[in-house]
Amino acid sequence: MLNCRPMAPSAQPLRVGLIGYGTAACQVESGLRGGVAGSASLRAVLMRSPRTSTPDDVLFTTDRDRFLAEPLDVVVELAGQEAVRQHGEAVLLAGKDLLVLSIGALADDELCERLTRATGSNGAHLLLPSGAIGGLDALSSAALGGLDEVTLTTRKPPDALQTGTERDAALTEATDEAVLLFEGPARDAVRHFPANVNVAAALSLAGVGFDRTQVRIYADPTVSRNTHEVRARGWFGELTFTIQNVPTENPKTGRITALSVLKTLRDLRAPVRLVG
Repeated sequence: MLNCRPMAPSAQPLRVGLIGYGTAACQVESGLRGGVAGSASLRAVLMRSPRTSTPDDVLFTTDRDRFLAEPLDVVVELAGQEAVRQHGEAVLLAGKDLLVLSIGALADDELCERLTRATGSNGAHLLLPSGAIGGLDALSSAALGGLDEVTLTTRKPPDALQTGTERDAALTEATDEAVLLFEGPARDAVRHFPANVNVAAALSLAGVGFDRTQVRIYADPTVSRNTHEVRARGWFGELTFTIQNVPTENPKTGRITALSVLKTLRDLRAPVRLVG
């Protein structure tokens, strides 16, 4: 029988480091200070460039060696796929758990293999939160019985889908209707839209992989929220769900992303956890 009596908190709060200090990272910092993640505290932040004004109780540095010298239990990556490639292996080899938000980086099989090997050297863990999507517990459970198909349809306001190409800019400016920007496997989607479809990567890892997960991406001026519709079919039956994320100040990132990080950090030390 589940024992729900209160348990004494861990004597040592979870010591957290962040890679990146953008919108989502600032929200995570605020949540940590507010106790949303339970017994956890921010100890260090690794940034691309120095800042003149930072909190006195946290180390802010551009020096990775200095950052990794801090006694951190877990490092949260919030800086994009290049940050995973640049720092991920070093974090794990330093014996620190790594929580990756830019899951699309793992579509690179060679990088994924290197990170996986790094976890085996000293017991560090590679952690993948749900980020901007839900239902991954159900999808990963269904995958054990076999999945025939998994599809993701993403609709975002045009300013949240900047790809840096003149063609995409022209398409989104030329019409008041939704424009299909991409249709194909998730592996290609995360390469063409690295800052926008980590959802596709998360679904791929939970379900049938990057090559069998099918993705459609629309630039849609009629929507104000980042909308993801997932459909899966297999031996278990059928699954359909939709999530509409309110964007942060950065239109590419939904508010739920930081909350997903905070929940994952809280669960690392929680005596009772809800698991899929």
